[in-house]
Amino acid sequence: MRRHSENLLAELRARLPERLPRKLGVAVSGGGDSVALMHLLHEIAQTETTTVFVATVDHGLRPEARQEAEAVSCQAAALGMAHVTLHWAGWDGAGNLQDQARQARYKLLADWTREREIDAMALGHTADDQAETLLMRLGRSSGVTGLSGMSASRQLEGLTLLRPMLGITRKDLRTYLAGIGATWVEDPSNQDTRFDRIKAREALCGLKPLGIDALSLSRVADNLAQAHAALSVFAQESARNVAQVEQGDVKVDRAGFAALPKEIRRRVLVGSLAWIAGQGYPPRQAAVEQAMEAMTDGRSGSVGGCLLVPKGNSVWICREFRAVEAQISASDEVWDGKWVLSGPKISGAEIRALGEGGLRQVHDWRETGRPRLALSATPAVWKGETVLAAPLAGFANGWRADTSPEWPEFYASFLSH
Repeated sequence: MRRHSENLLAELRARLPERLPRKLGVAVSGGGDSVALMHLLHEIAQTETTTVFVATVDHGLRPEARQEAEAVSCQAAALGMAHVTLHWAGWDGAGNLQDQARQARYKLLADWTREREIDAMALGHTADDQAETLLMRLGRSSGVTGLSGMSASRQLEGLTLLRPMLGITRKDLRTYLAGIGATWVEDPSNQDTRFDRIKAREALCGLKPLGIDALSLSRVADNLAQAHAALSVFAQESARNVAQVEQGDVKVDRAGFAALPKEIRRRVLVGSLAWIAGQGYPPRQAAVEQAMEAMTDGRSGSVGGCLLVPKGNSVWICREFRAVEAQISASDEVWDGKWVLSGPKISGAEIRALGEGGLRQVHDWRETGRPRLALSATPAVWKGETVLAAPLAGFANGWRADTSPEWPEFYASFLSH
């Protein structure tokens, strides 16, 4: 049993940063995977200069959740770890429950870590979770990016999320828990075949005669993650060659873009869209395919909250006015999640998209050399129906527009998602 524990610790430590943060959070639901992670991290923390903090999210969806959170609290206390239960009360019965609960969970955890100045949060996803994710994405005909599965580390609102158990199976974790006498609960939804993940779990059992199991599929995801990383570097270098940033828009050379391999064209386009409109779920594959054809043919188009505007030998990728038409910010707030405008204090001033009405008040916009449609979605300072300034459209009037400090540099963004 001791050798088994040592092997788990070695596997988990190998997937953590070489130098652990001073404060490390761990999300523990009370299930076997996250409880095992809590105990394993406690063992690691004994020999390293890190303090582990434990958080449990109670979504308020099951009456047993409160008891489960209390059980985690007791185990954490026995290990000398601080524990907190975070509560979500946002479910209104509409929409996708699992997706909303997942988003709420990450937001609660991100807010908590910021308050406690915790730099990283460890999550209990296992090789089984990775394998199930891979199978579900196969069903959606995913490419290299999707089949890379869950990443071992990613950024979320300034927080580093770590998944150090992607090479460890649930079975091994439960053997470990039984060996140390720890208790855990089994979520009843893990038996609910209405969920795709449970269907994938059952399908995985049927693949064992072929030698396909959680560990082998997890290794496949690791291999594809390496391929994804290499393609990201290629896409970044290609973007440097065919695309340039023009005041928040991306200007792409049509001929250079058309000469790229199809997968790299897709990555350059999707990366440009994400940089302009913000990270989120990428557009559907069919929409991206149509947009790539439009770019190579020199046709206009709309995709992912952005416009494709052909002009000469280039295609401009810019924000779509309809996507920002309703956005209104105070003059000292970030607009569209991206732009910070600074200038003289003016009572009653607000930031809105310039639009066609605003462009008519900016007489020298043509001197910017940017398409009219691109300028219409840029931020402007308004007071009532009067444009006081539109820095990106050539009408500064004492104002300037900068991207917020959190917004990534364009070329670097190809390696950050």
